[in-house]
Amino acid sequence: MPPVESIVEPVCESVLDCVGNTPVVALRRLFPDPDVEVIAKLELLNPGGSMKDRCARHIVESGLSEGSIAPGSRLIESSSGNFGIALAIAARIYDLRFTCVVDPKTTRANVAILRGLGANVEIVTERDHAGGYLHSRIRRVQELLAITPGATWVNQYANERNWQAYYHGTGAELSEQLVHAPDYLFAPVSTTGCILGCSRRLRERFPDLRVVAVDAAGSVIFGAPAGPRELPGIGSSRVPELCRPEEIDEVVHVDDVDSALGCRELLIAEGIFAGGSTGAVVAAIARSLPRLPAPCRIVAIFPDRGDRYLDLVYDDDWLTAARLRRDAAGR
Repeated sequence: MPPVESIVEPVCESVLDCVGNTPVVALRRLFPDPDVEVIAKLELLNPGGSMKDRCARHIVESGLSEGSIAPGSRLIESSSGNFGIALAIAARIYDLRFTCVVDPKTTRANVAILRGLGANVEIVTERDHAGGYLHSRIRRVQELLAITPGATWVNQYANERNWQAYYHGTGAELSEQLVHAPDYLFAPVSTTGCILGCSRRLRERFPDLRVVAVDAAGSVIFGAPAGPRELPGIGSSRVPELCRPEEIDEVVHVDDVDSALGCRELLIAEGIFAGGSTGAVVAAIARSLPRLPAPCRIVAIFPDRGDRYLDLVYDDDWLTAARLRRDAAGR
């Protein structure tokens, strides 16, 4: 009898093993100028729907490995949606309990997914001194920690494993996928973990890379005045502890209307169904191109997919209201 070959089937042990190895795609239909090449890293194709799958997996697995997260314990985190969903998936896989503190701007779809994954969802309704909800969410996190023995606050805004997840994940993949040096990296910011992790890794191979942060209009991360904003997942009403402005070459602020239009233009031109943060990146690139030297090569991070934004950027009534708000504010 001939020997039986040992065949290893490419079957993942869990959905977390499907995180990463996302493709890059050229956006030649959306940006047809022959002197411009825009390449998008489709983080929206991670199984949980966003780039946040990477840091959730890295934080949970590293914490369980070195003991800062106890088996069977409860994780507590403030999230506008995507990171909460990613943590809820990781908690399911590793038999952890999870409480996610959200606010009224969190989409109904995100709340439904969180609850479907077994997370305990706490919704704060009191606005903070900055006019948003982030400080109120964090205050509720602190209250929950005080009454929940053995609970762990993930704290994505200060957790060094946040940027490390992108350094070893998205950034490492891009450094292998890109043969020719990009001139610019455009990435959205909220905790700044993604942009810092990616840029630190890419600059090891491409030291002349210029890094452009795409922030929400009304966000205070880089010193701009606080203002109203409706889209979750981008911007912040506080400066993250991780933030290192000296590593960012330029900041482009994008409002809700232009983010929504960016989503719609991307869908029509490229068939990519993306969320609000991705639309902001598209809008920032389109706004920046006229003043960038030609030829130029841009790599962009597309962080989230569009199904959780159907009631927002893809809803005509919502876009009309957003335009009216912008006109009333004189922007």
